[in-house]
Amino acid sequence: MTVDRLGGEPPSPYEERYGFSRVVRAGDLIMVGGTTSVDPLGFVIGVTPYEQAVEILAKLTRELARLGARPEDVISTRAYVTDVTRADEVGRAFSECFGEIRPLLTLVGVAALIDPRMLVEIEATAYAPVGPPAA
Repeated sequence: MTVDRLGGEPPSPYEERYGFSRVVRAGDLIMVGGTTSVDPLGFVIGVTPYEQAVEILAKLTRELARLGARPEDVISTRAYVTDVTRADEVGRAFSECFGEIRPLLTLVGVAALIDPRMLVEIEATAYAPVGPPAA
């Protein structure tokens, strides 16, 4: 099996420093690592969990598209939030992004993320078969 590892587009300011890939394809699976709303210069986009989740889900969708996957291919997601009392805001962003697709969602409250301005971090796994579709 071939494993493809790609940096983010645009990259996170942490990728080079910490030595990680944003997205990895291993066979038919595509995994997008923990993603926040940080831009390449370190600015966090959005001040509410909802605004950050919308930005993050748009980033995840773009990363999946780079490897030929769509939101419909997402089978599992994990969201880490620093304030679980505001989980509904993250859930609203998920509903707007995924609608009837309904991938798995694990939502976990955490004490903090790497930057105190970050309120949400999301990762996703998609199933997108390599090669032509079956007849």
